[in-house]
Amino acid sequence: MALEQELADFNAKFEASAPPGAAAFLNTKIEELSSGFPFDRVPKPGDLTPEFSLPGVRGETISLLEALASGPVVLSFYRGAWCPYCNIQLAAYEHALPAIAEAGGSLIAISPQKPDGSLSMTEKNSLTFDVLSDTGNVVARKFGLVYTLPDDLKAAYSSFGVDLTAINGDDSWELPIPATFVIGRNGRVQLVHAEADYRKRLAPEAIVAALRAAETA
Repeated sequence: MALEQELADFNAKFEASAPPGAAAFLNTKIEELSSGFPFDRVPKPGDLTPEFSLPGVRGETISLLEALASGPVVLSFYRGAWCPYCNIQLAAYEHALPAIAEAGGSLIAISPQKPDGSLSMTEKNSLTFDVLSDTGNVVARKFGLVYTLPDDLKAAYSSFGVDLTAINGDDSWELPIPATFVIGRNGRVQLVHAEADYRKRLAPEAIVAALRAAETA
């Protein structure tokens, strides 16, 4: 099943089973974020991407510069293991990993959750690519992706059992908007998909196509 359809099917089930008013409230908050988010801060195709090094799930340090030495990199920022849409997305990317590798690329996923949460995400979805912890959204901020949840959304997430202070290890209630970048070996953005609506993610087919174009550029 295509990623877009999987996400749509899950969202339909969620809206059908959610408490009264919850789906409408979340839709309103998505619209507010989408209309007010400063997308001009997000790197565009042709821009040089910020360098970074972050810890992986077993304490190893992963550097973007070192990853690029082996070829183009797919860099995906996600919200956390608590987000079902993120789980669907990264499982789809794992399924597409052979095609990504065949196109010359590697895959790195980043979220602000603590390393134990990243390890949980890796194990739950049997992920074989690098899953990194960006404590405090330091790297996501360099990519212009960070926003602070408003108080009413904090309360709603808390009612759903999502405590970002415990998950991320700080009390900022900040998240990155989901974003996926295809970065050429030269460190420049080839493709970007940054979306304030967390129900929408970049299709694996688009990633593979961009990687093939990056390798021949």
